[in-house]
Amino acid sequence: MKFVAVTSCPTGIAHSQMAAENLEQTATDLGHEIDVEVQGAMGQENELSSDAIAEADAVIIAADTSVNRDRFEDEPLVKAPVKEAVNDAEGLVARAVAEADGEASTAGSAGA
Repeated sequence: MKFVAVTSCPTGIAHSQMAAENLEQTATDLGHEIDVEVQGAMGQENELSSDAIAEADAVIIAADTSVNRDRFEDEPLVKAPVKEAVNDAEGLVARAVAEADGEASTAGSAGA
């Protein structure tokens, strides 16, 4: 599967970068493709293209700050604190797979 993700923490330095690296490594290890945008005090790094978003099977937002979701409006979405991407990237990727497959429960999905 193909995913896009946004990681963001208030400073956007350590945790955002660690979360992005964990998501990238974990998705690759599990045989998926992923593009990750990092947001923080320094602005955006690796901004997601509209093509990457359109081609994605699901979106992962791992953030402790407000992330504008308008560009992900029609995509299956998983939302979690940035800490979850640092500590359990595999769990987040599994949730994204379930969302993409339409199997996510309302309790575990991030539609809220």
